[in-house]
Amino acid sequence: MVRYYLVKGRVQGVGFRWFVHREAADLGLRGWVRNTETGHVEIVASGSEKQLTELKMAVKKGSRGSRVDAVVEEELDESEDAKLGPFEIEGAW
Repeated sequence: MVRYYLVKGRVQGVGFRWFVHREAADLGLRGWVRNTETGHVEIVASGSEKQLTELKMAVKKGSRGSRVDAVVEEELDESEDAKLGPFEIEGAW
């Protein structure tokens, strides 16, 4: 399964991408996380339904210092998985 999440709230400048990266890597997911220009965070993750449910629960809870107001979720086509590698933070130095 491949899912896209758009996380809204205070999720930039608070270590949120690093938090998502750690959670996703611990769960064995493939994909990426990145900031958007509008102040949100985007996540594309590929894994089992159970892994993705656990990631979504962690994302909703958020990292220390963050505030998650909403998580918009969208199912992506399975073919998207072929484009994904080990979970990474896009746009980080």
